[in-house]
Amino acid sequence: MGIPLLLDCDTGIDDSLALLYLLGRTDVDLVAIASTAGNVPTDVVVANNLAWLELCGRDDVPVHRGAPGPVSAPLRTAEDTHGPRGVGYAELPPASRAASPVDAARAWIDAGRRHPGTLVGLAIGPLTNLALAIRADLDLPTRMRRLVIMGGAFGVAGNTTPVAEWNMVVDPEAAAEVFAAFDRPDAPDPLVCGLNITEQMRFTPRHLAQLRDDAAGVLTDHLADALRFYFEFHDAQDEGYLAYLHDPFAAMVALAPESVTAVPARVAVELAGTHTRAMTVADRRWMTGPPNALVVTEADTEAMLDGLVEALARLAQHLAD
Repeated sequence: MGIPLLLDCDTGIDDSLALLYLLGRTDVDLVAIASTAGNVPTDVVVANNLAWLELCGRDDVPVHRGAPGPVSAPLRTAEDTHGPRGVGYAELPPASRAASPVDAARAWIDAGRRHPGTLVGLAIGPLTNLALAIRADLDLPTRMRRLVIMGGAFGVAGNTTPVAEWNMVVDPEAAAEVFAAFDRPDAPDPLVCGLNITEQMRFTPRHLAQLRDDAAGVLTDHLADALRFYFEFHDAQDEGYLAYLHDPFAAMVALAPESVTAVPARVAVELAGTHTRAMTVADRRWMTGPPNALVVTEADTEAMLDGLVEALARLAQHLAD
């Protein structure tokens, strides 16, 4: 049996690569996928998750529908970044099965109870579902082995506001609730992968060419179509013809936290600032209290990109055989 892992995502392009990376690993037991509104609305996230799973022959993984929007703020989405359906130019065949009747918050609770002390939670979208799950089960954090969050910006500019990162901007209240819920001695400190490190995960046309050389086929064709949109978006932002793969980075950290450097910090999410709402503040000197998180600060992203290409190629080759 592999590592029991619950993936909570708002499936856009880099979420898709994170999901496929996990499917390409043989040491992961993907127990559930929680679909969160963010990059695209919840129903589109559900459809994307089901479509990728069916394409990969993984109908054994349940997909759970999350809340239609943040816990208190209006929903904002990012079709300009990820395309009208969240997967760029890719046209995924619709799945033949439906989502689970169990909602995403309940899926978190059930997974924690089925895998007490061993469950790895990987949250790469807004933290809405996890916050709702914790409201219903305050002890959920104590049942988890590890929680990895993709979100925040520590010491660098934001990508949605001058100071804040997308996932935090979509639902800052949920993020604040999650950090507060894990701030207890019997729960693990979340590992937080912010823009300061994830923007070092620069996927280029060279990586895509290597992937297609290693494993041509339907899966890599869809990935090429999705990534072309992502390359064009970043190029239009004067960031170069590349893609920041925030979510695959977090997926890799979830499986191998020892491979990165992280520092203990007390992380707070700003909820009231006129210009700083959703900003993540990391107190590394613990002036405001003891640490409640581990902020990832260093990683060998070139080696991680190679590992990502290898896992995706392995999955694509398996599907082609």
